[in-house]
Amino acid sequence: MALTPQQSEELKTIVEQRRAALARELGQDFDRMRTDGLDQVVGAVPDPGDESVQSMIQDLDQAEASRDLAELRTLDAARARLDEGSYGICSNCGQDIGFERLRANPGAERCIRCQTHFEKTHGTPLRTTL
Repeated sequence: MALTPQQSEELKTIVEQRRAALARELGQDFDRMRTDGLDQVVGAVPDPGDESVQSMIQDLDQAEASRDLAELRTLDAARARLDEGSYGICSNCGQDIGFERLRANPGAERCIRCQTHFEKTHGTPLRTTL
């Protein structure tokens, strides 16, 4: 079932609000990274144990920024699909993506069935990193 005009408007609002929030958050994170030295963020590094914690915090900050940037790109793609009229249509099978799925994940480009298949075929195998 295709989206109703009310559902489309609600989803457009969700996309825009989430996108704006992510843009603000990324801007603040990047400003903080530029203005604060790493020592100000995590403190001085008196020994190798503290240095590893400092490195881990820096890695987590970078991972969070990368995740937020990826979500922002997904929302930009959703915004483009909204503009061209293909939003809510699965990019794989062409079937409608459910309204509840789009409310939960406004950047979704696949229906649940196709997304499940995509994750099974494109997922990375679990492996230890130590």
